[in-house]
Amino acid sequence: MARGIGRFDRSRRPGEDTEVIPAVGDEPLIEIPVATATDTVTGDIPVRHDPDIDPDDEDADLVSELGPPDADGEPLDERDDRLAQFRSYAAHAATVVWQHVVRLSIVLATWLAGQLRIRLPQLGRWLRPRLTRLGAAIVAGLLLCSSYPQFNWWWAAIIAFAVLAWVLTRPATTVGGGFGYGVLFGLAFYLPLIRWISILVGPVPLLALVLMCALFPGIFGLTAVVVRRLPGWPIWFAVLWAAQEWLKSTIPFGGFPWGVVAAGQTAGPFLPLVRLGSVPLLSLAIVLTGCSAAAMVLETVSWWQVSRHRHAGGDTEAADTPPAVVLPALCICLVLFAAAAVWPQVRHSGTGSGNEPTANAAVVQGNVPRLGLEFNAQRLAVLDNDVRETRELAQDVRAGRASQPDFVIWPEDASEIDPLLNPDAAQEISLAVEAIRAPILVGTVLDVPGRSRENPAQTNSVIVWSPKSGPGDRHDKRIVQPFGEYLPWRGFFRHLSGLADWAGYIIPVNGTGVVHAAGTPIGVATCWEVIFDRELRDSVRNGAQVLAVPANNANFNQTMSEQQLAFSKLRAVELDRYALVASNVGISAVVTPDGRELVRTNFFTPAYLDNQVRLKTTLTPAARWGPILQGALVLAAIAILFAAMLHNGWFEDLHRRLSELANKSGPAPGRSDDDPPGDDVVADEDEASADAELDGDGQHCDRRPAQRPDKGDI
Repeated sequence: MARGIGRFDRSRRPGEDTEVIPAVGDEPLIEIPVATATDTVTGDIPVRHDPDIDPDDEDADLVSELGPPDADGEPLDERDDRLAQFRSYAAHAATVVWQHVVRLSIVLATWLAGQLRIRLPQLGRWLRPRLTRLGAAIVAGLLLCSSYPQFNWWWAAIIAFAVLAWVLTRPATTVGGGFGYGVLFGLAFYLPLIRWISILVGPVPLLALVLMCALFPGIFGLTAVVVRRLPGWPIWFAVLWAAQEWLKSTIPFGGFPWGVVAAGQTAGPFLPLVRLGSVPLLSLAIVLTGCSAAAMVLETVSWWQVSRHRHAGGDTEAADTPPAVVLPALCICLVLFAAAAVWPQVRHSGTGSGNEPTANAAVVQGNVPRLGLEFNAQRLAVLDNDVRETRELAQDVRAGRASQPDFVIWPEDASEIDPLLNPDAAQEISLAVEAIRAPILVGTVLDVPGRSRENPAQTNSVIVWSPKSGPGDRHDKRIVQPFGEYLPWRGFFRHLSGLADWAGYIIPVNGTGVVHAAGTPIGVATCWEVIFDRELRDSVRNGAQVLAVPANNANFNQTMSEQQLAFSKLRAVELDRYALVASNVGISAVVTPDGRELVRTNFFTPAYLDNQVRLKTTLTPAARWGPILQGALVLAAIAILFAAMLHNGWFEDLHRRLSELANKSGPAPGRSDDDPPGDDVVADEDEASADAELDGDGQHCDRRPAQRPDKGDI
């Protein structure tokens, strides 16, 4: 630490030649009165009054020196004393409350320790028969996660749902147990899948999001246990899973589709199915295949066990009954046949063997100064990087090392400075446009006019900046990201966490999702929008011939970029369009309509891509009928649930319980005094005989909702 100049250092003392000003001036001395011998000695200091000074003026000066009173007429010193006294009382109260909290915590911890000693053996007895199913649910979730990038083990998803189906079809699994196993499956799936979110917001928001996402597989597990007694349960499991994915993609706050099963199939043979029925059909096919495989194995094992026991007992005729594997085998064959039927058409569109017109498209990845949130403070540097990379592309075009692009795609937030308001940003963009001699799709953030500082609003936009006319067509983001680009219930969450102020003020804007550059209609889905089925589907239905996906992945890592690129591959195959992915740090790529990558960039590296793409105008079945198929699956799931509840006797059991409750609460309705006393007995006997007729064997049928679960797995 640097040492400062001391108060009594020699360097601070006056020098020898310093003029000393006397402390006494020319003012007249004030005479101090002295008591005379005749005065009485009292010990008080005598006060001399100046006859020229009014006592009222002295009081006014005294009040002015003490300070003006406040609005209530209370002097400031008294108010400060009261505030200090209040702070003292508050500190004392806080100390007392804290002591009570500590004592209560100690008592609670002691009670919990005692309860743990009592309950721990009971917990062990409760867990012992369920450990196999608990472990299987965790393994199934991890297997499903491994189907995603970076592993890309597409086949692991099929095994995952086969294992989960085994867990949910065990007789010992109750409806509540199905929900619990589903939640555990969801936790094991989502926690490693989206762990990159903690890079931005930390572990607590990550755990909250994972728990919220895990509730939806829990809903699937609950409903799967309800419908498992219906014939053909693998089909109903697949329909329920598709409905669960739709629900998760819709609520809350607009939904979170990240984690759909289809996104893990971009490297597998079932990918062409997405062109027939979009993401819901592909997810349904994977779940149906896994559940059907589980049904075949379970039926075969059960038949083998029964056959062995009956052979041991000499009942050879019953042992020759074949297992019920026809329906599950038919479902697997149907999925394989549909994928094989669509694959040639998908491959044909990906090789570019049609007669569609072509265009030269360039993608620029300018990179950021460094990874993390700090890049927002270096907005000019980010824009300069994109301009520099575009000018290098222009130099390579003039040197013959690259072809002249018809249009250029910049990343999302390439210019976080509003170029419509900031002349420096507009000049930088204009220089890049003039250098490349082609329109550039510039990702930027625009301020909404007419909004105050207390209530700001912005749009996440893509502007077509042309060489001669400047800014033209514009796409404003229609689906904005909650807790990132905007914060729902901002006032509430601000009281919970300081991270609330990190969220932006982006608002959604309706539009067609299409911009025109050099006469080419381009469908735009900005980063977050690409994971939603409706965004690019609407763009294609509005005339888009090629897809552009500007993205900003600087806040995350390469795993997140790989997963987001998988969604772009899904959209390319689903809509039969080339997809141009432009990320500020990577991964940028050009994706063909069959899901292949023509070329890609490395992560966190400045680069550009220059490729020829085909402009397509056809509408796939997924683009035409995707929403209808999704709605049909949701309605089918609701109908299946009602059918299962009816099949399990839930409605009859509910009616019986309500009748018993009504009989206990009062006399039977409609009873008159003229009724003979024996009518109730006769009526009860008639109802009992009618219930007995419900059983096909002539015995009384006791309608129960389900059989009592065993304590073990089987």
